[in-house]
Amino acid sequence: MDRQARRTGFLLVITGAIFWGGSGTVVKKLFQEYAIDVNWLVTTRLLIAGILLLTVHFFGKDHSQVFGVWKNRRSAFQLIVFGLLGMLAVQYTYMASIHHGNAAVATLLQYLAPVFIIIYLILRKQSAFTRQDLLNILLTLIGCLFLLTNGSISQLSVPTPAIVWGILSGIALAFYTLYAVSLLKHYNSLVIVGWAMIIGGFAFSFIHPPWQIDLSSLRIATYLYLLFVIVLGTMVAFYFYIKSLESLSPKETSLIGSLEPLSAVLTTVFWLKEPFGFFQWMGTACIIGMILLLALNKQSSSKTNQPLKEEMPLT
Repeated sequence: MDRQARRTGFLLVITGAIFWGGSGTVVKKLFQEYAIDVNWLVTTRLLIAGILLLTVHFFGKDHSQVFGVWKNRRSAFQLIVFGLLGMLAVQYTYMASIHHGNAAVATLLQYLAPVFIIIYLILRKQSAFTRQDLLNILLTLIGCLFLLTNGSISQLSVPTPAIVWGILSGIALAFYTLYAVSLLKHYNSLVIVGWAMIIGGFAFSFIHPPWQIDLSSLRIATYLYLLFVIVLGTMVAFYFYIKSLESLSPKETSLIGSLEPLSAVLTTVFWLKEPFGFFQWMGTACIIGMILLLALNKQSSSKTNQPLKEEMPLT
């Protein structure tokens, strides 16, 4: 692998992670200053990003998979379940957590997913409880305690609904990660995620149709922020992550992907001027440390050159 290709890979995954993390902060700005409805944004983001991802794959390699996934009944059923209980659940709970709190806390709480996965696998007796698991869980618990209380047990630093939705987002992401495994063994991740977004967006359209918005009331800045969230923060970020795996190992992409929560925290604090205390920074460090440890430990027990289609990041 030549140096230029690796440099390009690093640039892609770094850019994707920053777009992912920053999009949550932009979403908060849309809720706060531009009165964008959370239900409308979830529906619109899923539909447009899903269509764009499938379009990119259709004009790339092996476009037969775009519709081939529907030819197998079992795969089609799994895809519908994944779209509703995985993709839609992750997107809505994450957006709701941002709406009630902020992007930094919502993103960090969503990253509780690895701990929920560890607990699930232990309870199902598919994995033994190790010292590494104990360390990860302790880091997460301490991190959450600091993040949500800022060192004061008597009061929470963020609203309770934001915490509840954030934890539900972590649970949804755990399901999203575990349930997708069998689908990704047979189909490209762009196809699976693209269709899952469309399924989730279509289902949510019955709750809040995407055309139910007064476009005349939107300002140019609103359109630009929406463009960032839907295109750069969703479709482009995901595509960059997948593309980077052509020149980088999953270990490298996983570690650099940890920039996502850091990006969310930094943009929340320095762009939106949200207050963030010393103990919240400590909590952030604990949770990001847990993510890094998991990424490193995962690679020590498996080959670093996994098939590209088995890697599916958070969207």
